Amino acid sequence: MTTYPFTFDPSRPFMQQASDWIADVFYEILPEAGFEVRDEQIYMAFQLERAYAEKKTIFAEAGVGTGKTLVYLLYAIAYARYTRKPAIIACADESLIEQLVKPEGDIAKLARHLELTIDARMGKSQDQYICLNKLDDARTGLEDGELYREIYEGLPEFVHFPETMQSFHPYGNRKDYPQLSDGQWNKLGWDVFQDCLVCSQRHRCGQTISRDHYRRAADLIICSHDFYMEHIWTFESRKREGQLPLLPEHSSVVFDEGHLLETAAQNALTYQLKHTLYESIIVRLLEGEIRESLAVTIEDSIMQSEKVFLLLEQMSLPVPGSNRRKFEVNDGLLREINRFGDMLSTIEEELVFEGGLFTLDDYQLKIVEEHLEMMQKALALFRQPDKLISWVREDGDELTLVIMPKGVKEIMAERVFAKQMPVVFSSATLSVQGSFGYMAEILGLEDYLSFSVASPYDYAEQMKNVLYPVEKPGEKIKLALDFLQESGGRALILFPSQEELEQFRKGAAQTAGFEQFRFLYEGSAEISHLISLFQNDEASVLCAVTLWEGLDIPGPSLSHVIIWSLPFPPDDPLFASRRAEAADAFAEVDMPYMLLRLRQGIGRLIRSREDQGTVSIMGAELKEERVREQISKILP
Repeated sequence: MTTYPFTFDPSRPFMQQASDWIADVFYEILPEAGFEVRDEQIYMAFQLERAYAEKKTIFAEAGVGTGKTLVYLLYAIAYARYTRKPAIIACADESLIEQLVKPEGDIAKLARHLELTIDARMGKSQDQYICLNKLDDARTGLEDGELYREIYEGLPEFVHFPETMQSFHPYGNRKDYPQLSDGQWNKLGWDVFQDCLVCSQRHRCGQTISRDHYRRAADLIICSHDFYMEHIWTFESRKREGQLPLLPEHSSVVFDEGHLLETAAQNALTYQLKHTLYESIIVRLLEGEIRESLAVTIEDSIMQSEKVFLLLEQMSLPVPGSNRRKFEVNDGLLREINRFGDMLSTIEEELVFEGGLFTLDDYQLKIVEEHLEMMQKALALFRQPDKLISWVREDGDELTLVIMPKGVKEIMAERVFAKQMPVVFSSATLSVQGSFGYMAEILGLEDYLSFSVASPYDYAEQMKNVLYPVEKPGEKIKLALDFLQESGGRALILFPSQEELEQFRKGAAQTAGFEQFRFLYEGSAEISHLISLFQNDEASVLCAVTLWEGLDIPGPSLSHVIIWSLPFPPDDPLFASRRAEAADAFAEVDMPYMLLRLRQGIGRLIRSREDQGTVSIMGAELKEERVREQISKILP
């Protein structure tokens, strides 16, 4: 798969030849197949040529309908074949991945019209695969036990009978079980507290098998932002553990909907500590022949861990509408955390001596050492409270301590932007009021290229937009019913949070008139399955929290976008930290985030020159002049 789609002349620069070929694609080859020549698309192509030739980072802001995906795919594929390393296309979430690789998607179009064989494979996040251990627990449980037993029985034969492993294939993908709700999937899907390194079923695991599959891609590996940042964050630790990194060496990376990358980077840097997990890992040392002093320290550390989590439970307060609990770091908590950290340090020192005696299993010892190192890094952040964001989460009857460093700039600079490779941020919304400063600041970028091209669509003719400064849920419910009756369903309702979606769901169920419409709620089934249902049932209504970006439904099925509330940043510790550090939190944090998100939501409506429709925006903040003024500037 290293042959070029054009005749290569080694005496000329490769990117110059690739750019000439891409110009031919947009000026001649695709128009002959029925595509229109788009000046905006060709302009973007020439801008990307410089980024690839100079191996630089570029903010590529291109409006809806410019065909930006085709541009970055062509450059990524050509450069991958030149360097003989695949390109990474990192999408904001799993639903965007499905949009890209679907049978009628852009990759399939290029392959068909250019007569190219494109080797594109998906590298899905870990939580998109069945965990065989969790499935074993779920199928023996009382709730939905029969459902999970059917899933278990439907797994490939080599899962049940290891001797058949001579022939195996990837399996257990979330998309393979579209009817499961998110709640049902969470009972059998992988989560961060699974100890895969010592799992007896890891070599039969769909997640493990899929990695071997996508690593062999010649042209493209398509993954999520979260997965790419997890790769960056775990790269060194996986090498130390003797594991392959999550992704292979690659030639370039494209962040589709790149304005969301900073959140994914922050999430990837998050540490999650749980008492029962620590206890289950550290007691493995007691199974070997160790000195009594180490055994006593281990027992003491388990009791100290329990003490820390008991203190967190006592001093934390619940956050309404979530499973989070907030707490303030005080001297008492710091004292107990430091004491716990000192015990971990003692254990680490003792393990150096024990390792020399060869009385412990080397593999188990390595796992314990890695876990202790991770915990020490996390707890060390408490010694720098100005760089710490932390809360506890209620997981059933147990608490999880979540620890997050405030800044990601240094890590992004070192592990992404210093790689001397092309990095493309692609989105219709990367700038705020014409400036890319907001994105550059949160990512820590100083040296970058940028450009912006507008959408070719005539929004003034194709779109009607109306603002409704309402706050009370009852008023919103009544307005929403009026909107849906006017458009005959055919609507996407976007919510800033899952809580607001659930409030609407309950209100609609109790209000006469809504029963005439078919509602598809995010979380009730696998997301790409819901999108397909929405597209094929013209009068249906899709209610979503995560589809502000990437949803591409041209035609009458999406004739009305209803913004339930203005998408200001969530009330979570990350944004609370940013607000605390800003001179004017509303102007520097809240408004830029909301405007980017709102522009994305509005962009779901008009997806072709033939589309017509309405955007209805509700929100109490619309009563404020400064908010209405800023929104009026971004409305088409």
